This record gives sequence, structure tokens and C-alpha cells, in this order.
Amino acid sequence: MEYNWLNKNNNRELIVFFGGWSFDSHPFECMDSGDRDIIMFYDYSDLNIPENILNEISNYSKKILITWSMGVFTAYYLKDKLPEFDKKIAVNGTPYPIDNEYGIPLRTFDLTLKYAGTGLKGKFYENVFSDNKLLQKYLENPVQRSIENRVFELESLDKLIKNTKINYDGKFYNSAIIGNSDKIIPTKNQINMWGNKAKIIDCGHFPFYNFKSWDEICKIANQ
Repeated sequence: MEYNWLNKNNNRELIVFFGGWSFDSHPFECMDSGDRDIIMFYDYSDLNIPENILNEISNYSKKILITWSMGVFTAYYLKDKLPEFDKKIAVNGTPYPIDNEYGIPLRTFDLTLKYAGTGLKGKFYENVFSDNKLLQKYLENPVQRSIENRVFELESLDKLIKNTKINYDGKFYNSAIIGNSDKIIPTKNQINMWGNKAKIIDCGHFPFYNFKSWDEICKIANQ
């Protein structure tokens, strides 16, 4: 697993952000951190977090977990290794990322995996963003990882998810934000998962260009 500090300024509060498959920190650099430090985890080819980073995270007086897409599953999978959080927010994802009722339908996921190399050259990101204007904004500061690296990540996730029995406890996440036009994880499947914990907003799978700051996400989750 890789990590990057989007903001590190000795603030008392920290947001720990688990990103989605194929992403890195570049598309999120436009978001205002406010008076919080922000650390992002990504690339789930392996799920090892350095012990010194976990210790550093634990030292913050207030910690908020924000997870997106595959990061929703990953953070829950790692929950016993992570510190306690004051708030845990899922964004356009579920603990069951490959699931016909609660996640990406199995056939859709297998096709994505089969053609991942081709999809990452364009079609996948066309589906991630709800319109061409948002896609063009992404292309101004896109992911810097190689296609081969991102394909390997998805292959690794495929093996992990299909060989892991997840029993979601119903309590880990305090709230969920769902895009009403998500083309990656069907909106209705996310609603099946989260029920009355869900806040539905007008966006596609990638909602972050809808916000100017991380604080806006926290406020929506608190509504």
C-alpha cells in the first residue's frame, strides 16, 4: 500500500482517506484541507501499512475516516489494525465490493478485470466521472501510476475479495454518501447496503470535484 500526505501542518485533527482502485493523490490535490491534516492511502496491491505511520496517525486528538469506492472495503478489512476514529464515512462504496446486491455485480467486475488494461486508457474514467467537464478537469491533473501497476492492483483485489468472507457488523461506518448516477457501483446496490445511513447527492462515482474542501464532505455526512 502507498500513502501520501495531502496536508501535514501539525494540526490537532486528521482525516485518513482510503482512495479507490487505480487512483493516487494527484486528483485530490485541489481540495482544501482547512485546519486538518490529511493522509491518503492507495494502491491495494498489498495491504501493509508501516507501523510508524499507524503510530503517527494514533497520536492525533481527533481522527475522521473517509473511504471511497474500493477504499470502503479495504478500510473495513483492515479495521483491527487501524486506530479508533471519531467518525467513519463511506463514499460511493460498500464493504461488499463484488456483490450482485450490495456492490459491483460479479459479471460487471469480471469484465472490468478482463479488459482493465484497455479500460484504463479511457473508458473506465469516462464512467467514473458523470460528465465530460469533470473528466476534463481530471485530465488536467490525472493519476500518475502506470497502467500495469493499476491492473496488478485490481488482480490483487480480485483474489483478496473472492477469498475473503466479510461479515459486516452494521456499525463500523457511521454514514454513507451515495451518488445518484454512479456508473461503477450501482446506486441501488449502495442503497441496499446503507439504507437510512445514506445521504444521496447529485454526482457520479467520483464526487470530489463537487466539493471545495474535505470539510464539506464531513458536513454532508453529519446531516
